[in-house]
Amino acid sequence: MALTLGPRARAAGYGLTAFDRIGSTNAEALTAARAGERGPRWFVTTEQTAGRGRRQRAWVAPRGNLASSILEVLEVAPSVAATLGFAAGLALEQALRTVSLEASVRSGKAVDYTLKWPNDVLANKQKLAGILLEAEAIKDGRLAVVVGIGTNVIAAPEGTPYPATSLRALGVDVSAEDLFSALSDSWAELSGIWNNGRDFAEIRKLWLARAAALGEPVSIQTGSSTVTGTFESIDETGCMVIVTSAGKRETIAAGDVYFGSVASVRST
Repeated sequence: MALTLGPRARAAGYGLTAFDRIGSTNAEALTAARAGERGPRWFVTTEQTAGRGRRQRAWVAPRGNLASSILEVLEVAPSVAATLGFAAGLALEQALRTVSLEASVRSGKAVDYTLKWPNDVLANKQKLAGILLEAEAIKDGRLAVVVGIGTNVIAAPEGTPYPATSLRALGVDVSAEDLFSALSDSWAELSGIWNNGRDFAEIRKLWLARAAALGEPVSIQTGSSTVTGTFESIDETGCMVIVTSAGKRETIAAGDVYFGSVASVRST
């Protein structure tokens, strides 16, 4: 089965470069941008050998998983481009619900998809997918933004900082090709709502409605320090807002988030 765009993405003029096997779809997208590609264009494979996640962690996609990167060239500030990751999470969560509905009916197993700040998608409280944004200024002054989305379709890595799973392990029998088609369509919709960052308020509202651990205890590791509190919201720039046990409201721009029993362990 070939990797193809969904009908909405095709109608919107998205391009597609599909690989049988590649080192990193993000790297390919950035190389294309440096060579003059202006997108929007998807770079996709079902086998990635040298991918990376946040904080330069390895993200390898064995054959059958989905590694996908979308290149968008935008006239926005880097701080605004960073909020595109929330639209990406929403797009993937929507695509997952679309393709897994029939599979869930067949298996009788319901899957709860939620969004973990800043850029993860969870399935039944386990990490199913990660999102990595990279950006470079190009010659005309615009910003080449690459949003990499890696999804565990048939297999999940072991020994990760946060428990991981795959669609197959959850009893959701779908292919990477079907998931990508749905993702390309939902991306066209959600990035349109994002509207070059002008309507991030709507994305923020949609994201919070699907957020994991909202109103619950969390622990955020930022470098060598750890902050704990209750996850209250995200602000208008996408930063996490927590309320500490002392009642102080703190804003977190970046960090690794743990919640539930993991948060308790991390805070000790």
